[in-house]
This record gives sequence, C-alpha cells and structure tokens, in this order.
Amino acid sequence: MQRTILITGCSSGIGYDAAKGLAARGWRVFATCRQEADCARLRGEGLESFVLDYADEASIAAAVAEVGARTGGRLDALYNNGAFACPGAVEDLPRGALRAIFETNLFGYHDLTRQVIPLMRAQGGGRIINCSSVLGLVALKWRGAYVATKFAMEGLTDVLRIEMAGTGIKVILIEPGPITSSIRANAIPHFERWIDWENSARAEEYASLRGRLYNGGAPDTWELPASAVTAKLIKALEHPNPKPRYYVTVPTHLMGFLRRILPVRLLDWVIAKG
Repeated sequence: MQRTILITGCSSGIGYDAAKGLAARGWRVFATCRQEADCARLRGEGLESFVLDYADEASIAAAVAEVGARTGGRLDALYNNGAFACPGAVEDLPRGALRAIFETNLFGYHDLTRQVIPLMRAQGGGRIINCSSVLGLVALKWRGAYVATKFAMEGLTDVLRIEMAGTGIKVILIEPGPITSSIRANAIPHFERWIDWENSARAEEYASLRGRLYNGGAPDTWELPASAVTAKLIKALEHPNPKPRYYVTVPTHLMGFLRRILPVRLLDWVIAKG
C-alpha cells in the first residue's frame, strides 16, 4: 500500500522540497498551502494540493476531511512545517503580534495533530513530525516571537512523544538551523504590521535588522539548501526506529551541544558573539 503523508507550508522552501522529494520516493503526498493560488501551482506540477491555513480552524478540519475522503480514512504521516516570523525586540512586541504568531506556529500545529491522531490510532500507528528550529534550542536577539513559539512547540512535542509511547505513533522533531528559504521576506508584512520601530527605544538598533529584511544580503553562515532538511525527514519517516530529534545544520549541532555543557551566562556570551 502506498504510504501517505500530509505536509503543510508547501508553497516554497522546506515544505516544497519535502513534497517533491517524498513524491519522487513513491509517497502519496498531500502538499498543502495557505493560499489557493499556490495549491493550483503545485497541482500543475503533479502534486495533490489543497488549502490548509493553520490560523483557520475550519480550514484545518476541512483539510483533514479531504485527506480522509481521498484515502478512505488512512494517513501514515503528518509533517507540520508551515510557520512565519515576526522580527522585533521583545519590548516592542504587542500582545496581538504574539497572539497571531502562536495561532499559526503552535496552535495550528496542535489542532492539526489532534485531528490526525484518531486516524493513526485506528490504523495502529503513524508518524507525527514537527519542524522546529535551532531557535527551539537557544534564543537569539530580535527573534523573540519566533523563539517563543518554537520553545513552546518543543515542550508540547516532547510530552506528546511520551504520551504516545505504546500506541505505534512516533512523534519526532526536526531541528534545522539556517536553511535557504523565503522566511525572511515573508516576515516583512508581519514586521510592518506589528513593530512600531520608529518610536522604539531601540530605533537606531533597528537599522541592521531592517537592512537584512529589506535588502536580503549574503546567505547565513553554514546555510544549507532545503534538501538537507528533506534528507533528515526521510530518515524520520522511513527508519524503523526513528530518533526523537534530528539536527540538520552545523549551528544546530553546535548549539545543542553548547546548551548542555555551558552555564547560561557563558552561552549568552557565545550567542551574542555570533
């Protein structure tokens, strides 16, 4: 029987590469996007694609129902991947900004996961894979909103993994670091909506952040293509006894190690030095 997987955030970057890579390996991929125009493009490329918007509860329920209708109620794997960033200093983040980013980056993951677990229980197993980040391990300046969602998601995923023991459902975290994607460009509307940087006590410090947002610039140190994440995803999906966590980039391996051995103040110093 052909294995099935639902992937979110497939319009570009990590999700798009995962969808194409797994389809090439024989998986039946349901490649979802937030916008119908992106879904239409993916259908034109031969993928099964329909809308799933993490911030819309009805959209999540409709997507799960669509999967069930197409497979007769079967789903072998879920890859929670879609997310966005809202850069800015923590003191400049209004409540609404945090509410919006948590709706997508955490609550949406949780809602979708809860709705696919009954399918996996009925078939005796499955895999739930959540895409975290090196920023789910350590904090980095200007990224407070995103860091908060990833730290929370790591904790929720750890508990779910423990609770699913013995059910046949494996729960796994993939933790990329710098990956080539459009997340920086996609963060601009959120920055412009929520961050009143001109009236911030840190207004002058925002110059470097705004430069990176609007001018792009060189790739991050140790940046890898999205295919590096897909390679780890394949291991998480196809290994008979997958690891609880898969680190992807050098910074993720390094920060995971340093977090375990360094005192907090020394780790803060290392991160500040870049």
